[in-house]
Amino acid sequence: MDDLPPGFRFYPTEEELVSFYLHNKLEGKREDLNRVMNRVIPVVDIYEFNPWDLPQFSGVLCYGDPEQWFFFIPRQESEARGGRPRRLTTTGYWKATGSPNYVYSSNNRMIGVKRTMVFYNGRAPNGKKTEWKMNEYKAIEGEASVSSSATPALRQEFSLCRVYKKSKCLRAFDRRPSGVVIGGDQPGGHPGGQPPAHRQVHHGDVASTSGRPIRSPAERTSSPESSSSGDHGHPSQAAGGSENMEMAVDNDPLWRWDQLIDQLAP
Repeated sequence: MDDLPPGFRFYPTEEELVSFYLHNKLEGKREDLNRVMNRVIPVVDIYEFNPWDLPQFSGVLCYGDPEQWFFFIPRQESEARGGRPRRLTTTGYWKATGSPNYVYSSNNRMIGVKRTMVFYNGRAPNGKKTEWKMNEYKAIEGEASVSSSATPALRQEFSLCRVYKKSKCLRAFDRRPSGVVIGGDQPGGHPGGQPPAHRQVHHGDVASTSGRPIRSPAERTSSPESSSSGDHGHPSQAAGGSENMEMAVDNDPLWRWDQLIDQLAP
């Protein structure tokens, strides 16, 4: 991807990560597509490495990206035997934060479960929290009802994770550091031209207004960056009808995969 101009990067939505990449990885029906996806999102046991070592193993579309990296994680032997996953590295450990959240498709179908984790240096319970974070995605097996409080069955063969560092900027796009006002007060007497009650701020990486996380259905399918470090409530709190929801699968991606396969072929 060295021939791509600056500004081009791999920036999928959570729906695309689950319904296309993770779903096709779990199904494994197309070997040519699987080879391409392994180059875009490689299979790495991330718990064998410290988070700051992971960028060197990223896929071709994320290599050199300073913000985020994606990996398929194979199921651990302990999980296959019914045990808990081992999330220890040589210098620290990953710790889950908050409650799991559902991932929704654009038509509000539940297609996966997302868990946010933070990396700590040292060993529990005396570990020191770092800026490294991770979103782990698992696909829902079969159908899931939005009205049920029961945790749906999950596909365990592979999970997909997004590793990133917590942003130190209020806005990642223009890289404006906290407290800096460009151009002074704008018309209306408020910096940026908006009253304080309506100015957009960020809690972690989640955009919100008036100090409350955005939770509208339209935001459920936002990009991973827009919901990277926030929690949107426990899955059991999701509202909706009583009908069963089928998993949405993107069988008509924006990219022409036959062309991408030729481009990424070794």
